[in-house]
Amino acid sequence: MESTMKEIRGGGAPCVLDMDDAATVGGGVEDTYGEDRATEEQLVTPWTVSVASGYNLLRDPRYNKGLAFTEKERETHYLRGLLPPAVTSQELQERKIMHNIRQYQLPLQRYMAMMDLQEGNERLFYKLLIDNVEELLPIVYTPTVGEACQKYGSIFSRPQGLYISLKEKGKILEVLKNWPERSIQVIVVTDGERILGLGDLGCQGMGIPVGKLSLYTALGGVRPSACLPITLDVGTNNEELLNDEFYIGLRQRRVTGQEYADFLHEFMAAVKQNYGEKVLIQFEDFANHNAFDLLARYGTTHLVFNDDIQGTASVVLAGLVAALKLVGGTLAEHTYLFLGAGEAGTGIAELIALEMSRQRQKHQ
Repeated sequence: MESTMKEIRGGGAPCVLDMDDAATVGGGVEDTYGEDRATEEQLVTPWTVSVASGYNLLRDPRYNKGLAFTEKERETHYLRGLLPPAVTSQELQERKIMHNIRQYQLPLQRYMAMMDLQEGNERLFYKLLIDNVEELLPIVYTPTVGEACQKYGSIFSRPQGLYISLKEKGKILEVLKNWPERSIQVIVVTDGERILGLGDLGCQGMGIPVGKLSLYTALGGVRPSACLPITLDVGTNNEELLNDEFYIGLRQRRVTGQEYADFLHEFMAAVKQNYGEKVLIQFEDFANHNAFDLLARYGTTHLVFNDDIQGTASVVLAGLVAALKLVGGTLAEHTYLFLGAGEAGTGIAELIALEMSRQRQKHQ
């Protein structure tokens, strides 16, 4: 392709880029960020390319590197004077952040520090999480995320993900289009009715999709920009939240029955229309009576998954199959005791029974 020079304004300062140099197009910074290079379509339709520079670049969490910007990058992207003169490596930044996080006595304080980092320097956030996964996993997800959800209204500062409430009924597709990313691969969605073992936390359940998708990236390698956390706010039956002046959701009791089903159906149809049939929709922390119904209703029309029912069950079954090598016998020859009939217990039982049936058929 012939070299094409385009003038694109970002952060108030015009940047003239050689559009053949794809390494400088992905957000206006060198290809050290791990994001995709510009596609050919973007090269010939420059209005689809967003180039951040200067002050705006430092406030774009996806491309901000803080003091790790090199001298060349500071010159190229109008960062002179906007940063202290020192240039530090990402490794040094990581050591400093971990030192600071370890100073906090309360897990919730560490959680808030990690969320602030994610909103300011996404690359450093994931570098930190990957390199210190055993220490930080209980902070960004269970058990600390449970307390974070309980107090989400009080600690809420910047919105993460999409909040789709009953106010948006009939306009859910429009709401999805408000999200800046178009190439979404994974959606984690909750209605907040059964957050961990804490019960109905309503709109404040957003901490669960946000935390879960952090793990998709840190442990599964899915690009952050391909992940979308969503909370469906259909009300809450938690009287404490309804009376909490800091509650961030609808102040009404949960809708049920046909109204709930219609709202979910509009959401599922809008997701497929906006993101295509290949987007994975993970149902997270729905109450039992809805979780199984949603899987049954949309299992043949959408790519859906319920971690509470299916993910936990697959891990337990894998453990049982491995244990058989030590204790002997087949799955059908052993007795299993379940405490309660929640989503996890029911899902485990069903998957064990399914595997027993499969093994029986295999040996007939």
